[in-house]
Amino acid sequence: MWERKVVSAHTQFLTAVTSQQTPRFDPDLGVITPPSNGMARSVFARPVAPRANWRRRYVAWLVLLDALVALAASRTVVALLDEADAGFWDQRVLGNVSSFTLVANIGVPLGWLLLLVAAGAYDQRALGLGTEELKRVARANLAMAATVSFLALGFKKDLSRATVAAIIICLLLYTLVARFAARVVLRRIRRTGRASQKVLLVGRLSDALALHEVVTRNYGAGLHPIAIHLPHHPRPGERVNAPVPVYVGWDLVPLVQQLGADTIAVCGPASLESYELRKLAWQLEGTGLNLVVVPQVTDVTGPRIHVRPIEGLPLLNVDEPTISGLSLLAKTVLDRFTALVGLVLLSPVLLGIAMAIKASGPGPVMFRQTRIGHEGRAFKVWKFRTMYIDAEERLAALRDRNESDGLLFKIKDDPRVTPIGRHLRALSLDELPQLINVLRGQMSLVGPRPLPTEDDDYRGDVRRRLLVRPGITGLWQISGRSDLTWDDAVRLDLHYVDNWSLVYDLAILWKTASVVLARRGAY
Repeated sequence: MWERKVVSAHTQFLTAVTSQQTPRFDPDLGVITPPSNGMARSVFARPVAPRANWRRRYVAWLVLLDALVALAASRTVVALLDEADAGFWDQRVLGNVSSFTLVANIGVPLGWLLLLVAAGAYDQRALGLGTEELKRVARANLAMAATVSFLALGFKKDLSRATVAAIIICLLLYTLVARFAARVVLRRIRRTGRASQKVLLVGRLSDALALHEVVTRNYGAGLHPIAIHLPHHPRPGERVNAPVPVYVGWDLVPLVQQLGADTIAVCGPASLESYELRKLAWQLEGTGLNLVVVPQVTDVTGPRIHVRPIEGLPLLNVDEPTISGLSLLAKTVLDRFTALVGLVLLSPVLLGIAMAIKASGPGPVMFRQTRIGHEGRAFKVWKFRTMYIDAEERLAALRDRNESDGLLFKIKDDPRVTPIGRHLRALSLDELPQLINVLRGQMSLVGPRPLPTEDDDYRGDVRRRLLVRPGITGLWQISGRSDLTWDDAVRLDLHYVDNWSLVYDLAILWKTASVVLARRGAY
């Protein structure tokens, strides 16, 4: 009790001192330093994180939504299957209410919510980010199937197998659709800067700015950097330029409290010593503040990363990328089957586009050009023609207007593009004939874009993009398309090669539709 009083008094004293002092801005260095008497430093000061009301409201809405979804799934199965109440005959509780009615309307929704909680489907680290939230919903669905089977066996209920299968499938589909809709709403809110974690970036300026660029570009991640703290003062004559205020010489925990942040992100290996990072973690205990450590290994995600602790030392194991075996065979089969079905189903659309191009002016309907594909093999890519027939002859005169860099050549208002070609490019309809390349095994549905270059142009790290077949869509498509720089395009391609998986391909295909409809970066 005495120690608690001392800590409380000490914290009140620190608050009183720091609240009466004004931080100093150094115009020569461009950084904010502590007050003249120094920022209070104490391992006893434990601020409380700002109340994240948006998170509680969002989780509350998710709980209500999941309960309604479970009830809707249950009612759907009851309406579709006559034998849905098999195993519950002549069992009445609470007067005239049957046990089946209670299970269908109360038991299923309640059980589903409990399993979602157990699977971590409401964890703030998974909400609205990547596929982790959907994976946890899928795990809860598997647990639901196991729970129903176990209860049926334990109570010796001869339940309808069709009913059990239908309720499990409906729960999964309905919940995934509902969660997807909720994520769309959350992303729209986060685009305005709300419903996000306020982050203090700690580390060297280059590392902090790199993380700032990534999280601000991916606003759906829910991270909003509000300041940067440098571990060391800039060198004399070196001025700091950053999109957010830059602090130096402060104690991190009180600084977070003063800024109203709720997350500290330690960027890069040289940001804090190991003992300093451990002390920081101790200081954050019980405060509600989040600590994020950005590892030195970048662009490696998913199942390739494993943490192996040895005597308190966490070792980060990074497996080599897998681009062969059964998964690659499954990808090939899926690509060719989907391409065949797509060509058949889209044949009226393809025919209509071909007729429109033919009626728009002279020249062939299709455009074929040599591209470099898997392992450096050249092939002819199929596309609908979107440029005038003299486009290649006019290219030399437009070189100085190139708005891209590296091996890319892009002009937002390219005069060589036909009027109908602009519409085709905006919706990526000119890429549909590449399903022929996919069917022939020259391309894939998902992969790095094939570029009109020579094999000798792929040197150094860039050549790794040739380890997989090029794709109709890919990370470039969902990350900005023509708005990307060459370095960003290469980074995304290498990230895809290093982290390829079937689940990753499906996620990219899912996001491609919304990006194409929004016409982002298409010209």
